[in-house]
Amino acid sequence: MIFSSLCLLLYAPIGFVTIPAGTYSVGKAGRLEYPPRKVKLASYQIAKTETTNAEFALFVQATGYVTDAERYRNAMIFVPPMPEFRWNPDETANWRYPNGVERGGITQKADHPVTCISFHDALEYCKWAGVRLPTLDEWEVACRAGTTTDYFFGTDRNKVGKYANIWHGRDHTKPDTSDGYMYTSPVGRFKPSPNGLYDIYGNVFEFCTGRLPGDRSKRIVHARGGSWWCSKNSCCFFNSFDIGNVDMRASFSNQGFRVVRDTTNR
Repeated sequence: MIFSSLCLLLYAPIGFVTIPAGTYSVGKAGRLEYPPRKVKLASYQIAKTETTNAEFALFVQATGYVTDAERYRNAMIFVPPMPEFRWNPDETANWRYPNGVERGGITQKADHPVTCISFHDALEYCKWAGVRLPTLDEWEVACRAGTTTDYFFGTDRNKVGKYANIWHGRDHTKPDTSDGYMYTSPVGRFKPSPNGLYDIYGNVFEFCTGRLPGDRSKRIVHARGGSWWCSKNSCCFFNSFDIGNVDMRASFSNQGFRVVRDTTNR
């Protein structure tokens, strides 16, 4: 077993936030692939936190599921000091050992977001759990919490450290643990957004469904919110508008997901 039964019982998900039906503003001026526009959404519920190692472990224990990183041994990890944007393949890395076997596993990290999983893996989890991934619009509306600024807390990017586990170093040439964490942090450790969502910025990129006008390959999928690796100087995606691209079978140690469920018939 990945975790003891006691460990699984000690960690419990902290629920969902309901986003009411309505017409919302999304997008950003100057972004050709995602310009400002109005979207009409039905009511839905979005998880307060990212899906954790404990939750994913329950799925694996119930189904015997084998992730893409375990199957193809193609997970990408970051081990500082490294040049900017340099990620290395590690055939020992997977959701159980998100930074490779030699850096230890997740036994003491039941409440950290699950990582080193692909978009395909996330979809399989959702089928089992009776939930789904948010659409690009649903994620943004939930993230904005009624605001129209680049961040739900306003325009001052320097305040993001109160709400998100990000990389505070000027670059990635040496480790950064200035906020207490080199890699992921436990979910819910930082301040929530105004509507009660934790880690919507930072910690791990969160997979979304949907296509952008410029998508040329069906293998390309999208993730939002930034991660522990993102900094003010590199991959500054910890905001309400940026959208990242990744192959649907790729697995990175800063990549995870948050789930939603429909309110119809609940």
